[in-house]
Amino acid sequence: MKLDAAQLDSHLQGDLSPVYILSGDEILLVQEAADAIRQAAQQKGFTERVVMHVDRSFDWNALYDAASAMSLFAEQRLIELRLPTGKPGDAGRKALQAWADQPPQDTVLLIITGKLEASIAKTKWHKAMDKLGKNIVIWPLDANRLTSWVGGRMRDKGLQPDTAAVELLAQRIEGNLLAAAQEIEKLVLLHGSGPISIDDIDDAVADNARFDIYKLVDTALSGDVAYTQRMFNRLRDEGAEPVLMLWVLSRELRSLAKMARESVTSGGRPDASKVDQVMTSYRVWQKRKPLIKKALMMYGPRRWQGLLIAAARIDRVIKGQSTGNVWDELLQLCLSLAGLKAATVLQRSTAQSLSR
Repeated sequence: MKLDAAQLDSHLQGDLSPVYILSGDEILLVQEAADAIRQAAQQKGFTERVVMHVDRSFDWNALYDAASAMSLFAEQRLIELRLPTGKPGDAGRKALQAWADQPPQDTVLLIITGKLEASIAKTKWHKAMDKLGKNIVIWPLDANRLTSWVGGRMRDKGLQPDTAAVELLAQRIEGNLLAAAQEIEKLVLLHGSGPISIDDIDDAVADNARFDIYKLVDTALSGDVAYTQRMFNRLRDEGAEPVLMLWVLSRELRSLAKMARESVTSGGRPDASKVDQVMTSYRVWQKRKPLIKKALMMYGPRRWQGLLIAAARIDRVIKGQSTGNVWDELLQLCLSLAGLKAATVLQRSTAQSLSR
């Protein structure tokens, strides 16, 4: 049964489930949720803890043995199975299914994985474990939730930040919660408990924002021009490979061009119901559907094809077959994707080149 991460603390006040599946790629949030489960288990008498790391050499007989063995040190045990990929293989699927069919008494199984593919939730072992226990998915924080999370964590540590301080800290560490936690600890050491201003943040916090190319694409599709340019600059300064950036942009544009062609009516205009059907057939992630739908409803196939032509030109520049500055060309493509017209993009690109 699914359990929202926000409900975990209240759930742990009651009886523990025999199984917890904890998944997600936000390392800090997954780690803290696992810590909460471990602490609750310890308080409820599950004083023996067995940790198993699953890799290519892992022997799944160890899980069978743990299920059948009597505890030597305590009446209740927590068995922690760390499964980074979420893919146990044939032997693992059988072992997990056997566990679900006959869960051992006085034992809690905590399965910790990275982000799970949608197909894994349909497997027999995962369905059985989900039915037996609690399935907790840790999602990345969007901009609004990140700001709220940062403010809450600062207050939990005794800091009293004003709104501007919270917003600046969230901006500086965006996408990197481990860095956020470290910076907040540093602020506590520097200032102790009490008020924190935007100047305190500006003086103490490094710009640890983690920008990746996939997020750059989504930010451009959202139409946030200023943010798109900031992310682009950061990626360039951090040494991102132009080839990889172009590959990600081109793949997204090809997908959008195909979906746009299949979403228009006979009159050449986008149709909302067709867009929904096409996104389903192209397996667009649920969280991205509003973004992709907005883009497909706003622009027709010709626009996406034009951006693909621009991407092809950049490919020739990278290969030395055409003249041009590859970073300027990539910036123009990103800003065009964000909705800027060609003349405005050229002005921005020229200004940026002169400033460097």
